[in-house]
Amino acid sequence: MPVTRPAVGRRHRPSLPDLVVPLAGALLVLAGAVDLVPPLAAVALAVATGCAVAGVRCAAILDGAVLAAGLTIAVLPLADPPRRPPVALTGLAVTAALYAVALHRLPGRSRLAAAERLRRSVDVLSLGVSLVFTAWMLLPPGPVPPAAATATVAGVTCAAVLLVTARADRHRRPGAACCFAGAAASLVGLALIVVLLTYRAPEWAVLTAAPPLLAGALLTAGGARRTAAGARPRPGGTPAVWPALTAPAGIAALAAGHHLWTVGEIAAPAIALGLAVVPPMVLRELLAVADQRRRVDRPARAAGRPALADDRPAMADPLTAPADRGELLRRLGGRAGGALLVVDLARADNGLAPDRPVLVEVARRLRAGCGPGDLVARLADAEFAVLTDVGPVVAYALGGRLLAAVTGPYPGAGGMTRLRVCVGLAETTGGDPEDVLRQAELARRRAVQLGRDRVEWYDAYLEEQLVRRLDLERELPGALARGELDLVYQPVLALADRQPVGTEALLRWRSPALGTVLPDELLPVAADLDLLGEVGRWVLDRACRQLADWSDGSRELWMAVNVTPRELAAADFVARTAAALAAYDVPPERLVVEVAEPAVAVEQPTVVARLAGLRSLGVRTALDDFRAEHASLAQLRRLPIDLLKVGPHLVGPTSDGRGPLIEVVAKLGDRLGLEVVVEGLESDVQVAGARRAGCRYGQGFALARPATPERVEAWFEEFGAAPR
Repeated sequence: MPVTRPAVGRRHRPSLPDLVVPLAGALLVLAGAVDLVPPLAAVALAVATGCAVAGVRCAAILDGAVLAAGLTIAVLPLADPPRRPPVALTGLAVTAALYAVALHRLPGRSRLAAAERLRRSVDVLSLGVSLVFTAWMLLPPGPVPPAAATATVAGVTCAAVLLVTARADRHRRPGAACCFAGAAASLVGLALIVVLLTYRAPEWAVLTAAPPLLAGALLTAGGARRTAAGARPRPGGTPAVWPALTAPAGIAALAAGHHLWTVGEIAAPAIALGLAVVPPMVLRELLAVADQRRRVDRPARAAGRPALADDRPAMADPLTAPADRGELLRRLGGRAGGALLVVDLARADNGLAPDRPVLVEVARRLRAGCGPGDLVARLADAEFAVLTDVGPVVAYALGGRLLAAVTGPYPGAGGMTRLRVCVGLAETTGGDPEDVLRQAELARRRAVQLGRDRVEWYDAYLEEQLVRRLDLERELPGALARGELDLVYQPVLALADRQPVGTEALLRWRSPALGTVLPDELLPVAADLDLLGEVGRWVLDRACRQLADWSDGSRELWMAVNVTPRELAAADFVARTAAALAAYDVPPERLVVEVAEPAVAVEQPTVVARLAGLRSLGVRTALDDFRAEHASLAQLRRLPIDLLKVGPHLVGPTSDGRGPLIEVVAKLGDRLGLEVVVEGLESDVQVAGARRAGCRYGQGFALARPATPERVEAWFEEFGAAPR
């Protein structure tokens, strides 16, 4: 189905209020300048008019920010002169807070890459220092009143952040950039009003605050209107470096010149502040050079980047797609707006690439679902690309429709064929075509990892995740040999007397390159690399050895070890467990093997068989992450377990006002002969609730934190021998 597009090349024509309000504001300011109207009243009328007209066009919190600025100026003529600076300062604070919330909620915001965050931070620092220096140069000599200092610092900081953000987003989010610029103008105007009133400047001086306040209201209204209308990205290449490098220096130089002209000298602290503008400029220049070098060296480094589908050559096939990868890259080079979708195909029955008749039908469906101006290209045997000029939100909807259309079924000689499809989406922002294609491929790869039959949208965080994953896959294979795996232990306490009764072994990977990696991140990678068995054997051996050390005296503790369904599915798992217990002469009842309940639901027959084999050895078993749902309660009788571990969310009252679910679980556990362990307890209130419900054991930060064996041993010394 063709996609409806906004008209290409249509320019926004100013409406009548957009033309009348600036003219009316200019006339009111002129009337104040020639004393036809009191200057402060003229500013109030001009700004209030602009804000009232703009306010009806903005939405929600943006509306409140615009009207707060206008109301602040409107009430100033009604206040006594001594009270005007505090009123203006309060209005500045309220307006800044409303703008902060409203701008944060504008659509289209995405997580920035680390390099882009660094560049923006340097730009903010450079511009902020130059504006502080400018304000110092323009303020009258002598001590600065607190209200003026507060307004100056707040206005400078907000202006620097907002202007840098507006400049960075002016192509990708033009409507949002307009709102950022409007917020900067409004806040600078309010800060200027505070300073002028604090210093009791001549009445005509307040007229200088009218232009930024009026411009701020209109810019915010225009940006909000464009954002609500779904403004498309504007054409534009890589952002120009010139303003970021030279604007701060130019502002500081002009301010210094004005100060020398009017005062005749610059104090030493001001000179130091002026020189502080230079280091951020130098750092920004170095970042620009590094970025340029990266672009030039990209072809040389292409061989070293992760293998993606876009690295596979593909010839155009007139029966499937009229364009190939080369044609796609050429068309991408001339696009500054729109989106690129990469469509990956696999047979639902065996995961292989579909045969030629199916590919021909896929190409036909893709062309039928796209608009007449869209380009359909073939990238690889089972991969297509669609280049469209619609915005990202409409392109995401297009991806969903193509996903539904291409999934199947496809009739053939061997019966009906269905496909599993994933779509990766990236915006075309006028950058390097290879980068855009790589981003779409990364999004496609993420869709494959999440199970296919979905559309994934690229953002910088996605790339960070993939790079992190690749780093983990590179470092993990040798981690065990290098001695980087470690176990920490969290005690389990009896809630009645808070005596230790056991511990849980928790896996940690102390990587010199990646830092400390937790199991939630480590185990999926180990599973993909087929290292779970190796890691699991090491954990079991180390836990049994530590348990043997702690069992030498009169203290009788259990040791809980977490295992995955894949580990339990191994045919020799029970035998390996028996061998580890015998090697360290550990009584079987002192070992507890835990498996998470969601995993049991998926692999229940295998898990039940292995848990029964462990119990035949005398090893105790536990069901972790028990959710207390209807299906969970129903399967408890079928599971050969001894302990039930539940989270702290069951301790509090339910949403319908009934008593805590932990009471139901505790009673059920008592009827089934199961000991209930409440884990994740982080407050004394939760501990008391678990004990009140009848739970015997608890675990969590409120009782004891995970620690190394030495620290846990020292912690044990504070208690006497504990019963089972």
